[in-house]
Amino acid sequence: MKATRKDFGGMAARAAQQARVFFFCGPDEAGCTDAAEKIVSLLDVPGERVEMAGADLRKDPVRLGDEARSNSLFGGTSRHIWVRAQGDEAHDAVQILIENPVDSCPVLIVTTGATDKSRTAKLLAARNDALVTMFHPPDLGTVAAAVRTMANGAGLKLGSELAERIARGAGLDTRLARSEVTKLALYLDAMPETPRAVSSADLDEIGASTEDDDFSPLVDAVLGGKRAMVGPELKRMKDQGINPVGLLLAFERRAAQLAGLNARLGRGGDVGALLEAEAAARRVFWKDKPALSAQLRIWRGPRLARLVARLVAMHQSLLGNSQDSELLLSQGLLEIARTACLDVEHRTNRTAYP
Repeated sequence: MKATRKDFGGMAARAAQQARVFFFCGPDEAGCTDAAEKIVSLLDVPGERVEMAGADLRKDPVRLGDEARSNSLFGGTSRHIWVRAQGDEAHDAVQILIENPVDSCPVLIVTTGATDKSRTAKLLAARNDALVTMFHPPDLGTVAAAVRTMANGAGLKLGSELAERIARGAGLDTRLARSEVTKLALYLDAMPETPRAVSSADLDEIGASTEDDDFSPLVDAVLGGKRAMVGPELKRMKDQGINPVGLLLAFERRAAQLAGLNARLGRGGDVGALLEAEAAARRVFWKDKPALSAQLRIWRGPRLARLVARLVAMHQSLLGNSQDSELLLSQGLLEIARTACLDVEHRTNRTAYP
């Protein structure tokens, strides 16, 4: 089976009962993650989650099938497998899994750097026991609508203006938006049975303790090759105790946004004209245009693909080494910043000396 982002909501319940392998791909990693979580919530017995990395499956492709079929072969508690991959890392593992007739537990693959035309997607799209869905970066209106849906489910009466404010503040990432909605519900003691209206003051109140933890300056310094700003921003991260995984998610969202813009830009496109059009369509916040303009000139083609792969590897490393996450993140961001700085210096020198 194959679904678009628009179709997914209507197909999710049936797919959760019918399919055993789910492949969520595209530049909107938050959308892919939300979709996978939705499927898990619809499973009759989700059981424990077994997490695997695509890089590990690429080295040992038989492992996925062994893990997925262990319940059927030996009994035991229910489970589902969650794979975080880059590109077609899981292709061989998926092929081995579906070629074996033994029933398996649900396998959910969330992958960046892949599309619904990738090799893994082609393995699954025509099968009735699989689902492939690609997620493009959403616009402000789409995320705002999702925020209102979350709010309704949490017992919050939320107007469209505040929903847009939450969506924009979360960088159009529905995972962070959901966190804000959860905080609001707790703050207002709201539940579906006892709904509460949300005011702008309420949103100000829950955001007051973290409003200085703005990720944008560091994201723009690192990805924009602003050498002088990187050190001070990393120090601010340390001094304020900013959560490393939350900060890395901000970089992942920006990389996904750059990938989407690159796809629309094509070869030889006009960056300025593209960003003006995107801002007019409310897919880009107008204040972000200068930073995105600079970053689009740095992160193109293979370099952008390497950036995405590097961020995915960093994410996996942080999750596996929580005690050293701050140090690992700082080191990774410095490596990315050096690449961006070298590009800026190269283009500056080329302009100065034609």
